[in-house]
Amino acid sequence: MSAESTSFINHPINNGVFNSYAAVGDSFTEGVGDPGPDGAFVGWADRLAVLLDDRVPEHTFRYANLAVRGKLLDQIVEDQVPRAKELAPDLVTFCAGGNDIIRPGTDPDEVAERFERAVADLSSAVGTVMVTTGFDTRGVAVLKHLRGKIATYNMHVRAIADRYGCPVLDLWSLKTVQDRRAWDGDRLHLSAEGHTRVALRAGQVLGLEVPADPDQAWPPLPPRGTLEVRRDDIHWAREYLVPWIGRRIRGESSGDHVEAKRPDLMPL
Repeated sequence: MSAESTSFINHPINNGVFNSYAAVGDSFTEGVGDPGPDGAFVGWADRLAVLLDDRVPEHTFRYANLAVRGKLLDQIVEDQVPRAKELAPDLVTFCAGGNDIIRPGTDPDEVAERFERAVADLSSAVGTVMVTTGFDTRGVAVLKHLRGKIATYNMHVRAIADRYGCPVLDLWSLKTVQDRRAWDGDRLHLSAEGHTRVALRAGQVLGLEVPADPDQAWPPLPPRGTLEVRRDDIHWAREYLVPWIGRRIRGESSGDHVEAKRPDLMPL
């Protein structure tokens, strides 16, 4: 592994050993974009759980995933944080606020204040709380104009992490997920390979020796013509952007009537 890929790692947290882990968040943490063989989503948190499971004696590691797609910060705080506190695992990953930030008119400073209250609450009841920044949306057609807003929120997340001693999964700095192959067809959720790279980076942050380098370069792609790019953009807008906007107008969420896929701490 290159020196560049390990430059963000300080000392192993908890010696890289966690006997229990609960994931809290929205579609990113639920694993949308990374379907498993049974049709259920896998995602980076499930993949991180496998890495953590390898560090403890067989059948003693337990994992819960409380994340539900489409949830706003306040919904996550109301529905998932109390359950995470009740489970009291060694590790909680807390990724929330992204759906708030991309909504028109939201203030990243105010969202960060609510995020900090949740981090303080979690930190008082569980072992380690790892927080997550937002991605760099420079290359995302609809979200690139929100890049400054996301960057502002990220700075708040880092400051909050410093105040509460939280490790940070910095997705902004994970440049390999800026490749289009790291994203699902909807351009809003990671692909299976994108989720894998995030899980590997999360493992590095926690001090694990991971089986592959998340910063490894992608194989080169053949050049794409302007017409092909435009055709893909039109297909994406029709299949994904228009329905997404429609749900926002109707006040609907993709997470309506969706339950957490692993509400209890269970062996893998």
